[in-house]
Amino acid sequence: MVLQIPPPYDFELSIARYRVFGSDGATVWHEGGLHRVVDGTEVRIEATPGGVRIEPAGTGAQAEAGRLLGLPFDLDPFLAWADPDPVLGPVTRSLPGFRPTLNPQPFEALVVAITTQQISLRAAAAIRGRFVHRFGARHEVAWSFPTRERIAHNRPSDITAIGFSTRKAEYVVGLARSDLDFDVLQARPDDEVVATLTSLPGLGRWTADWYLARHLARPHAWPAGDLGLRKAVAAFYADGRSLSIEEVRSMGDRFAPFQNLSAQFLLMGARMVG
Repeated sequence: MVLQIPPPYDFELSIARYRVFGSDGATVWHEGGLHRVVDGTEVRIEATPGGVRIEPAGTGAQAEAGRLLGLPFDLDPFLAWADPDPVLGPVTRSLPGFRPTLNPQPFEALVVAITTQQISLRAAAAIRGRFVHRFGARHEVAWSFPTRERIAHNRPSDITAIGFSTRKAEYVVGLARSDLDFDVLQARPDDEVVATLTSLPGLGRWTADWYLARHLARPHAWPAGDLGLRKAVAAFYADGRSLSIEEVRSMGDRFAPFQNLSAQFLLMGARMVG
């Protein structure tokens, strides 16, 4: 089955994070395609004229691949808005075919955020890989991401045994056992999502902002506390001068109503330059 993606689309550029920062085993770059387990079946996603080919096809695979590849983002209005900007315009033009990805599953998105707190993306992927291999299910290339129910029946000590810090293990088990309803959360406005998530142990504003940005695809999400985004904004808008979280957060208004896409393109632009 071919999933159509609005042109221009560069598959390898768009999914570069899975090639550059390593894989945790749940979404795997392998021989020119992405492998991921959807509803118990391993799916391969690879570039094809007009979009991507998904094998084996199915409604669940199509929906998951569409979210993973960022189809909820409407890029045309953003690119038209950004083009006249003397800074953001050149960044977007230097990334033809880039479409930011999303994490399609809510529990997985939060576990990814927890594991990435205070460490590099590559280190987090390696640690999370042990988590996926210990508590997930192996398929041909990829592993299913551990279910919330499976983790809820484990103790934090079971997770520290595979390399998690004590606090992160407590946060992940606490999240799995919480009464957080992801369907209800999805329907709430941004400020309520932030308030709900930050009420849980280990889920701070940084985690909530990235959940808004990379799972819910909310247009105004602006992860000002992210070190990578702070460096990117500093490089492009402050001549490299170190910027505080408060300074970057206050700068978010200049990117309205496209804060999320602006952040994603600035991050990718900084990585390409760097």
